[in-house]
Amino acid sequence: MKPIVEVYPEVAESLARYADWLAGAGVERGFLGPREVDRIWDRHIGNCAVVEELIPSNAKVFDIGSGAGLPGVVLAIVRPDISVGLIEPLMRRSEFLIEVVNDLGIADRVTVMRGRAEELRGQTAQIVTARAVAPLGKLLTWSLPLTAKGGQILAMKGSSAANEIIDAKDVLKGKTAEIVLCGQGIVDPLTTVVRVTT
Repeated sequence: MKPIVEVYPEVAESLARYADWLAGAGVERGFLGPREVDRIWDRHIGNCAVVEELIPSNAKVFDIGSGAGLPGVVLAIVRPDISVGLIEPLMRRSEFLIEVVNDLGIADRVTVMRGRAEELRGQTAQIVTARAVAPLGKLLTWSLPLTAKGGQILAMKGSSAANEIIDAKDVLKGKTAEIVLCGQGIVDPLTTVVRVTT
């Protein structure tokens, strides 16, 4: 497996700065457990970065429940062509995200949107992402209204992905949900994404 900075050499410095934010203020403020520090690169940054394979050029992206910025900040770093809205209801997380975005110099195309996803109705993006936010059924009730017609929801999931799709069938209402594995040759294990096309 290649180190993620070798996969994205042109933004290696920004990825390293973000890793420092996660390991420092991210841990100090309780967004990441101290045990996660050794796994920041593979479990968090690498795991999120490879989702960019599924994002079309120049897309507008909403990241629901952005937390410490995973995957939204990582995707914005590795894909300078996209614009990202980081949706986060908690004040202290929002403040952290604003500090990070300003420090990384990406505030021209990354917006911190403080609030809950359901409060943003009327605003849409081509791609809506989420990682470790809620079971798929609940996540879809928040993300479907934010997804433009013909857009996609990319929900990062673990081994329960198939069962979550079954459990969410009432919310899916006939929409296509498929499991996609990202990061072949880059991350191990591969990143599991449930992709729902609207």
